[in-house]
Amino acid sequence: MKCPHCLQNFHESWQKHDIGDAEGSWGFQYTTCPACRRFISYLRLYKSFDARNGAPVPTANDLVIMVLPKTAMRAPLPQEVPAKFAEDYKEACLVLADSPKASAALSRRCLQNLLRDHANVKHSDLNNEIQQVLDSGKLPSHLADAIDAVRVGGNFAAHPIKSKNTGEVIDVEPGEAEWLLDTLEGLFDFYFVQPAVLKRKRDALNQKLKDAGKPPLK
Repeated sequence: MKCPHCLQNFHESWQKHDIGDAEGSWGFQYTTCPACRRFISYLRLYKSFDARNGAPVPTANDLVIMVLPKTAMRAPLPQEVPAKFAEDYKEACLVLADSPKASAALSRRCLQNLLRDHANVKHSDLNNEIQQVLDSGKLPSHLADAIDAVRVGGNFAAHPIKSKNTGEVIDVEPGEAEWLLDTLEGLFDFYFVQPAVLKRKRDALNQKLKDAGKPPLK
C-alpha cells in the first residue's frame, strides 16, 4: 500500500480487532509505515458474514472510516501554489473521507476562484465560466478535458445549484470529489508551477549569457 502520511509504498501487515455494538459488527485495523514510522488505522462496519460461523467478511460494500491520518492520500502541494487556493484545496482533502459532498463544494469554490483570477473569465455561474475557458483554447487538451468532465460528471442538469451556488453542500456523483481534486492539481501545475519552473530556467540561462557578455533572452 501507499502510506497516507509520506506516500511511500510498503508491504502492509495489518493488526485486526473485531468489535461489536448495537449498530453491528465493527473491525479496527491498524499498521505502521516502516518509512516514516507513523500510525495508520481505520474502522470497518461489516456488511457480510460467513454463513458457517458468522465471522465478518470484508467486502467492497462495507463502510470504511479512516481514523489516522484524517487527511486524504494526496501529495503535498508545491510551494508555488498561492495560499488562497492551497487552503481550500487542503480543506477539501481533509474532509474527503468524512464528507465527499463538503469536499466537492470546497473544490468547486476553489476552481471558480482559480478560473476568475487566472483564466480571466467573466463572472457568471461555474458552468458558463468553464465554457469560457474551453472556448478560449488556452488550456492543454488534457486539462480542458478534465474541467469539462467536472461539468459533465458533476451533473449540472440534475443539480443546477452546482453551477449557480458553487459552495453549496449537495449530493455528488461517485468519484466526483476525487476528480475535482485531481483537476485542481493539474490546473495548479499549469497556472503556477510550470511558469515558475520556466522562469527559474530562464533566469539561470540569462545569468550565463550575462557572464559571457551576451544579451539576455527577451
